[in-house]
Amino acid sequence: MSTRSKWISLILAGAICATSLAGCSGGGAAGSSGSKDASNSTSSTASQRNFHNEGMPIVDQPLTLKVLTTRWGSMGDSFTKNQWLVDLEKNSNVKIEWQVQSLNDWSEQKSIMLASGQLPDVIFGDQTFSSEDIVNNLDFFLQLDDLIDQYMPNYKKAIEELPKLKQVSTFPDGKMYSMAKNLPARPTIRNQPIINKTWLDKLGLKVPTTIDELETVLKAFKDKDPNGNGKKDEIPIAGAVKGVETDLLNPFGITDAYDNGFILQDGKPVYYRATEAYKEGVKWLNKLYSEGLIDKESFTQDSTMLSAKQQDANAARVGFTYQWTPDAVFGKWSNQYMAIEPISGPDGKRYAGGDPDGYSSIMRNEVEIAKSCKTPEIAARWVDQFYTGEASIQNFWGAIGTVIQKNSDGTYELKNPPQGTSADAWYWDQSLRDFGPKYVSKDFQSKLKLSSNSGDGLKLEIAKLGEQYVTQPFPDVMHTSEEYSELPNLKTDIDKYAAKMFAQWVTKGGVDNDWNAYIQKLNDMGLQKYEQIQTDAYNRYLSVK
Repeated sequence: MSTRSKWISLILAGAICATSLAGCSGGGAAGSSGSKDASNSTSSTASQRNFHNEGMPIVDQPLTLKVLTTRWGSMGDSFTKNQWLVDLEKNSNVKIEWQVQSLNDWSEQKSIMLASGQLPDVIFGDQTFSSEDIVNNLDFFLQLDDLIDQYMPNYKKAIEELPKLKQVSTFPDGKMYSMAKNLPARPTIRNQPIINKTWLDKLGLKVPTTIDELETVLKAFKDKDPNGNGKKDEIPIAGAVKGVETDLLNPFGITDAYDNGFILQDGKPVYYRATEAYKEGVKWLNKLYSEGLIDKESFTQDSTMLSAKQQDANAARVGFTYQWTPDAVFGKWSNQYMAIEPISGPDGKRYAGGDPDGYSSIMRNEVEIAKSCKTPEIAARWVDQFYTGEASIQNFWGAIGTVIQKNSDGTYELKNPPQGTSADAWYWDQSLRDFGPKYVSKDFQSKLKLSSNSGDGLKLEIAKLGEQYVTQPFPDVMHTSEEYSELPNLKTDIDKYAAKMFAQWVTKGGVDNDWNAYIQKLNDMGLQKYEQIQTDAYNRYLSVK
């Protein structure tokens, strides 16, 4: 792009953001005014509105903050009608102008916003700005350590009770530019082995516990017409390529819970696709594939094709898979399936992918405050209201009285969703759900009463089958701007080559013959540099106190 074109793009970007997404001054808004860090003293704008350090209201004179968040697809802004949010606005005197963007086109919108440097006052959701976005644009984001110390007692207490919240949110310079979340009712285990119990019973088979027993069961599923339709249309193992790799390799100690390509061995991050355990697992998968036990279309089908097999209207066709819950994908055949304990591998041990602290429970970058926000202390106090137990469950499921019932004994339980909608869809409609600030302490967690028959409660119940086998995952570590400049090419090239060889070895074999050349190729592509970057980032992560 020419210099002239770049200037035109920046001017257009500034114009677009200034009129739509920026936190602009005027109309009582807490808007853009340069990049002065206002965390050490109460801003003049806040003082003029009779700002209160504690209690409600936050300000005597109403003030507007612009808050940006992103949502999946066309979910829209129905969550803003959540009664807790409505009451917070009334009680705090802080009015919110919500700016809700679809993740479908957010990448382009984000680029425009960052090019202009014009941000709204507060940003919600780890899907909105990544760590790389923040690290490479630190001048746009407020350093939050002092604000947390002075104006956020709820969040300060949270990071004292759960230090990992601070650990995941501390940037390479030792400061916090975003705040984290801790979701309620999160299981420790990710996907679990799910098997067709109806087929087992019909064929007189026991639930498999080892890879050898599993292979025996899968052969029976393939050959003995367990769905009873007289056709040889049973698929012993059905899944997409990612599941074939990350889930079916669990018995070999490969438990890449967060899909970053690394596992911890002896406390050190290792690229698992270059380990001996991976090689042995690939050989086993090739054996299953050559026996017709893994769907031949696993490496080519999309989610629509897979779903058509899982929910075939005429008969149940899938024998074994890994899923979040048994009812996640099988439609009317869901009652035929059950979750089972992790399958033990060649070493006799069981392994489960997940996180002992709750799978995807503790995440960074759920809240940022822009440097351009004129009243950061007001923004901080407003955000801090989200970090209580009651606030968190209402912003994860929906408001008390609408989605949640508060009982006289101090417990909380979820109501049934309206006829014709799923529980998960209802929760997303009524709340911020996965995105935004939340913290639920262990004590408050004990007050939640969830049904064990569906949704989050069912997942917690079946997770008990494997939670003792969950391994410590390699976390989502933070990198420096220099590391981020090197990582994309290393990761893309190495992962692409490894994926190509994985598909070849599973479908055609040859991993033993190719292995040494494969490792040499990975090293030539920079594997040692890749592992060193991850090791450095992991050591910084561990050093946070």
